[in-house]
Amino acid sequence: MKATIVTVGDEILIGQIVDTNSSFIAKSLDKIGIGVYEMLSITDDKQHILSTLSSLQNTVDVVIVTGGLGPTKDDITKKTFCDYFDDTLVVDEKVLAHVTQLIEGFFKRPITQINKDQALVPSRCEVLFNQVGTAPGMWMEKENTVFISLPGVPFEMKHLIENAVIPKLITKFERPYIVHKTILTYGVGESLLAERIEHWEDNLPEFIKLAYLPSPGRVRLRLSARGADENSLHEGIREQIEKLQLIISDCIVGFDDGETIEVVLGKLLSEKKMTIATAESCTGGKIASVITSVPGSSSYFKGSVVSYATEVKETVLGVPSAVIEKHSVVSAPVAEAMALQAQKIFNADYAIATTGNAGPDKGESEAEIGTVFIAVATPKGVFSEEFNFGQPREKVIDRAVIKGLEIIYKEITKNL
Repeated sequence: MKATIVTVGDEILIGQIVDTNSSFIAKSLDKIGIGVYEMLSITDDKQHILSTLSSLQNTVDVVIVTGGLGPTKDDITKKTFCDYFDDTLVVDEKVLAHVTQLIEGFFKRPITQINKDQALVPSRCEVLFNQVGTAPGMWMEKENTVFISLPGVPFEMKHLIENAVIPKLITKFERPYIVHKTILTYGVGESLLAERIEHWEDNLPEFIKLAYLPSPGRVRLRLSARGADENSLHEGIREQIEKLQLIISDCIVGFDDGETIEVVLGKLLSEKKMTIATAESCTGGKIASVITSVPGSSSYFKGSVVSYATEVKETVLGVPSAVIEKHSVVSAPVAEAMALQAQKIFNADYAIATTGNAGPDKGESEAEIGTVFIAVATPKGVFSEEFNFGQPREKVIDRAVIKGLEIIYKEITKNL
């Protein structure tokens, strides 16, 4: 089973909007065993759309097109569908009644001909009724390929995918099972990680594939299994993860895409009824932002001081000016003092502090650009580590955030 996702719209091609539809559709198809062969973004041009549909005919099993179903003249997907299938547009009375109710009943204005034209559909299509919008979806088949046209508005597209498209695809096709499991690792780069697990990777069963998904400070390892027996796929992946944990248990912090370091850390703090605070300089409050992005974080996050300026480190956090003068504002003693003061101010079990030169200039310290000190105050004391995250500025900040969360997570788990 193979599918191609096609987004229609110049606004995507010029970068005016970001295509989130393709990602949602791909995940939805993957869950029911339909793999995405490719994703295409094409312009609002009749010949381009026609040639795209023609090139996909009998190449893939399913083509899902989003966009171009609006009421304005630049929305041409519906008419182009008619041309491709040598069909004509007719009024769908159910859609017309729905559009009329929306315009006259909800928006309280007279319906126009442009609004009524939303109810026009190819005569031979199966209408996918759009309960949350005016543009219906369309399901048409030609030889060995199913063509599905959906509105480009994300919440309308999602409604139709979940309530119309996926149920119909499940009924129409016999599909293999696809099982994914993602292992979240921190603190080891992609190349070093690959070296450590090379033997394990080389001996994976043929039905299980491994993918490396690196990002600053972390690498996700995705195991994918495909086959006819869902239980055996789950069992096969479980066995491989058990073997993997014996090799890299020191850098595994969680499983599945939703288990980011901040989520895992939050679960740990909640379970142990512990609290945390931050004192941030070069990261500008981003550690606090990441921690509080997790629902329920109010139960363990106490607060933050963003002491970007040196005077704030002194007046708000209470870092002694003598420490700053002796060691400079970017130093281990200052980072440790910041962490201890945050722990005290917020009465928290743990506190993270950062101070560094993110660039592009050195600022008030002579430390090299990219240098960051991360300190952690614990119930037993305080410690710090020095890093150089290089450049550019954004990379320094992002890596400092991830490394800070990694350090605090490992410190807490070490003491359990």
